[in-house]
Amino acid sequence: MDNIQDHRAEIQREAYRLWDQAGRPFGKADDHWFQAEKTVADTRAKDVRPAGPDAMEHPPKDWDPVDEQSDESFPASDPPGNY
Repeated sequence: MDNIQDHRAEIQREAYRLWDQAGRPFGKADDHWFQAEKTVADTRAKDVRPAGPDAMEHPPKDWDPVDEQSDESFPASDPPGNY
C-alpha cells in the first residue's frame, strides 16, 4: 500500500471490523476510526527495518558517519546534523 487511497482504505476496513466486532453501536464511528488509525500505524511501524548496513539486503561497500546518520534518521525530513 503506497498511496493515500490505499492507506485510507486499510483504515476504513479496520474501523469497520472494530465496529462490527463491538456489535455495531450507533454514534461510535470516530472512536472506531481513531482506534483503526492507531492499529494500522502500529502494524506499519513493525515493517520498518533497523538502521545500519547489517540490516540491509544489499549493503553499500563504503559506509561512513554521514551514511549512518542518514539511515538512522530516515524517513524523517531533516538531514543529518553534520551537514
